[in-house]
Amino acid sequence: MVINNKIIPFGKFKAINLCGIIFTKMTLSSIELRHEKIHSKQAIELLVVGFYLWYMIEWGIRLLKYRNSRVAYFNICFEREAYVNQKKKDYETTRKHFSFLKYMTGPELNLW
Repeated sequence: MVINNKIIPFGKFKAINLCGIIFTKMTLSSIELRHEKIHSKQAIELLVVGFYLWYMIEWGIRLLKYRNSRVAYFNICFEREAYVNQKKKDYETTRKHFSFLKYMTGPELNLW
């Protein structure tokens, strides 16, 4: 479900996925929507609460490593999986459960 509104997400973000509901201030492209749907699948696999706990803990660890919040964000395993696969139109149907685990290590993503 996508909810267009003027409040959420905060700041410069285009969209945020909260418990499988995508909040956005603008119309999302098919690529951006696919990115958020990948997060929905990740959250379901970790029973939502586990996803947000893991996300915040991993972001904190990567922040300590990189000393840059943006680089830390792009290198969270959930974001790596979503960014690497967001352009693949069939990814939603071919994605294997817990695929984000493959993105715990590997080359750094610097998408900024």
